[in-house]
Amino acid sequence: MIAKQEYIEYLLGTPFNYTCTNMADHKPNLSHDVVSDFLRPERFTPADLWAIVQPYINDGETASVLVDDSVQDKRYSHFIDLVKKQYSGNEHGTVKGIGLVNFIHTAGNDEPHWPIDYRIFHPETDGKTKNDHFQEMFKRLSTHKQLKARRILFDSW
Repeated sequence: MIAKQEYIEYLLGTPFNYTCTNMADHKPNLSHDVVSDFLRPERFTPADLWAIVQPYINDGETASVLVDDSVQDKRYSHFIDLVKKQYSGNEHGTVKGIGLVNFIHTAGNDEPHWPIDYRIFHPETDGKTKNDHFQEMFKRLSTHKQLKARRILFDSW
């Protein structure tokens, strides 16, 4: 059995390989099928992520929020609804993948970097652009998260 918090902590601590097999390989008495069965009905929201990382955030006026858009490569997927062809800066070309807009918080160079918010970029589902997601997430920085960071850093889209 897996708890939602345990799965999110696994994602936070795993920089590259987020597969069910990888999680099963690193947890005793856990199989790929158990992880897969757990994920099938679950929905993880940005609020779930925030609830887990909030106690670790070292916020202040010198903190920064990093904004990034990324594509999770799913070139071999044929059955995931959110997968679509889109440009990946990592690949310098078009790939099949899931688009994300991410907010990361840090208190400085030697401080941890914590994911604090995300949105799935899939305009076919919600009609929103990356900029729409960014604006919603930006508003929530001060209204819901009440962060004091005065810098927002991002590259061009």
